[in-house]
Amino acid sequence: MREQLIRETPAKVYLVLFSLSFLLNIFFFYQHFFSHHLSPRIGSTVSDLSWTRHAAEEAEAVAAISCSSHGRAYVDGVLDNGQPTCECNTCYTGTDCSVLLSNCSADVESGDPLFLEPYWMQHAAKGAVVLSGWHRMSYATTDGFKSLELEENIRRLHTAVGNAITHGKHLVFGTGSTQLLNALVYALSPENSSSPASVVATIPYYSMYKGQTELFNGRDYEWEGATAKWRNSNKTNFIEFVTSPNNPDCLLYDSVLGGSSVIYDHAYFWPHFTAIPEPADGDVMIFTVSKLSGHAGSRFGWAFIKDENVYNKVSNYLYYNSIGSSQDTQSRLLNYVKVILAEIGSNSDIFEFGFNKMRKRWQRLQALVNSSSRFSLQQLSPQYCIYFKKIRDPSPAYAWLKCENEEDADCAEVLMKGGIISRHGTKFGVSTQYTRLSLLKTEDHFEMLLQKLKPLVAGSDENSSNISSF
Repeated sequence: MREQLIRETPAKVYLVLFSLSFLLNIFFFYQHFFSHHLSPRIGSTVSDLSWTRHAAEEAEAVAAISCSSHGRAYVDGVLDNGQPTCECNTCYTGTDCSVLLSNCSADVESGDPLFLEPYWMQHAAKGAVVLSGWHRMSYATTDGFKSLELEENIRRLHTAVGNAITHGKHLVFGTGSTQLLNALVYALSPENSSSPASVVATIPYYSMYKGQTELFNGRDYEWEGATAKWRNSNKTNFIEFVTSPNNPDCLLYDSVLGGSSVIYDHAYFWPHFTAIPEPADGDVMIFTVSKLSGHAGSRFGWAFIKDENVYNKVSNYLYYNSIGSSQDTQSRLLNYVKVILAEIGSNSDIFEFGFNKMRKRWQRLQALVNSSSRFSLQQLSPQYCIYFKKIRDPSPAYAWLKCENEEDADCAEVLMKGGIISRHGTKFGVSTQYTRLSLLKTEDHFEMLLQKLKPLVAGSDENSSNISSF
């Protein structure tokens, strides 16, 4: 009996080992030929990738082109012999953007938010987005033309930051906040009224309000200029734009004409630009991703609307105007909002990053301008911020510059002769004594601004000996 057991044991062992080997071979065969096609894993390594590998390698190769830190190469940029080329910052040229042009003007006219570009370069892996060629080819998504996941995360972001009360309000997406401006004017205008609604704003106002209202020339609304001339009017049919923080002077504004339909433009109401004293709670509030994350080129904005009828009219306008917002843009923005949410309160907080950069720029510019009596800037004070939970210094997006001397009647022209391109005060409804300087662009743009401004300040009075330190 014992001898029989000894003879049978090896045979059973061999059978078990053979069975295990057979099963393992089936498992590996399946993994090799089928698993990556049927159920790709979210955390796959590069070696696991198939159709995304080329796109990932191309993106990394282009991003690795340094352009001497004075420009960028892009996967959709102009090719030279099949290779991506550098697109240089203002005042730089050459194949690698290493040549500084002489007699070049500092271009600080636009509100291009490139100051946040270094943030996303530091978080390249988290910010990267890869989409399949068949990603959301339909007009429609999870909620008509709107991603429900993006909506949920936008609402979460406002709650986390504390800059807006979104409960009980409808949400619409637009192709940038610019598209939403006229959509809301249209929706708030009276139907079949004998007199059109008067669209107004407090000076200095963002020029797009006037420009769009006049361009679209709707029969139910018309541009009527500054709120100041209507303070004592008996007229009640107003649509008032309130920009807070304001563009160009970055002050927190409120409605002037109580009882009117108010559109609150909160494009800059984020902690990197202003203190958040309390959450905004307007019936109509506009925000934009360009001033949140810096992705102006994505052209994406949103608005919270309390009244359902107004919401329906805006939705109808957007349908006939563009049939919704880009699905690719929504997918890309969903990732950025998730990254921002995940990093709130950490060392990688985008608001902390942006605030520190903008505060330093403002402090350096303010010190330079204050060293002379030729120019002056808007007055901004430290203020308590519920996001940072402390009193914080100003960190405005723009410098609202005034030329104080009578001979400098056209301030933008004075700067232009000194090699600085700014935005003329008349575009904001005020006199030529004022002009706007953007602090939002690259480090190259800001340093060039200071370099060009120094001679203008130094040539004004006896303080010229102190200018070199700025």
